[in-house]
Amino acid sequence: MQYNPLGSSGVNVSRVCLGSMTWGLQNTQSDADQQIAYALEQGVNFIDTAEMYAVPPSPDTYGKTEQIIGNWLARNQDKRSDIVLATKIAGNGLEWIREGSNITRQTVIAAVDDSLKRLQTDYIDLYQLHWPNRATPHFAKQWPGMLKFTEVDTQQQTADMLDILEGLNDCVKAGKIKHCGLSDDTPWGVNQFLNLAKEHNLPRMVSIQNEFSLVHAKDWPYLIEQCVHEDIAYLPWSPLAAGSLTGKYLNGARPEGTRWTFMQRNGIFRDTPNAQQAIKQYVELAHAHNLTPAELALAWCNKVDGVTSTIIGATSMAQLKEDIGAFNLTLSDEILGAINRIFRQYPMPY
Repeated sequence: MQYNPLGSSGVNVSRVCLGSMTWGLQNTQSDADQQIAYALEQGVNFIDTAEMYAVPPSPDTYGKTEQIIGNWLARNQDKRSDIVLATKIAGNGLEWIREGSNITRQTVIAAVDDSLKRLQTDYIDLYQLHWPNRATPHFAKQWPGMLKFTEVDTQQQTADMLDILEGLNDCVKAGKIKHCGLSDDTPWGVNQFLNLAKEHNLPRMVSIQNEFSLVHAKDWPYLIEQCVHEDIAYLPWSPLAAGSLTGKYLNGARPEGTRWTFMQRNGIFRDTPNAQQAIKQYVELAHAHNLTPAELALAWCNKVDGVTSTIIGATSMAQLKEDIGAFNLTLSDEILGAINRIFRQYPMPY
């Protein structure tokens, strides 16, 4: 296993980050225990979760993943210092979480305390904002012409960000969290948080996790270039495009128990004609070189300059072993050239 600095934090994390959002719905406590044990054996030291998990988000699944991790930590207290544990505060819009309200100084403090209880730990290594208060072009909810950036009250947005940073600072000073990060944000958001932290001597964001894959690479080069030069760890989530890059959803297939049967929205916005064509070609390329489609997609993501650690998730041990194994692969120039040709043809198919 290879390791990279987590931005400017001074902490080293494995190139593989174990995602956990299926634990509590598609996966049981026993499943999670097995996944954690195997990941640690392979040198993985980075686990990512969120108060919102399991997914799809609902009042019934809220907080369950953190509870599962907390149960494991309670039984394995000697391993706590070996793990870089990351979690996230949910943004606005989910009525069962703080009545759908914005992230504020006070909600940060309360959410951190609640996560610590569920995780059964004294501290969180990386605490992230799951998505910003302001509207951003994420999750395929907006498109050019829909968001009117020129009409935004940037002074109010900046004041909101400062309020959040002060809440994070309270938690850092109390020893409850060590480092802070972002998720599903933009270059402008990153820049504002960096400037405010410097101006007011508040915690500096050390990482950002955004969706990134062969079929959703909008952060390259713009945000990734900024991350490299600002010493911010870039953490791709959904490197298999919600499982679609494995090819299992081609031609309208919906295997029983898979994510798209749980989360219909994934199929709605990701399942475009161009995405189908791109994925079909990536699957054929993988098979032509004795790779699985997942191995191809993950090995490519791992090779992208600027990627710090890739967040993977699996619902079975077979998937987990395949995914972690992909990070030991080196793609040949021939394969990379073929990937580039497909990528140029379908740069952003959804």
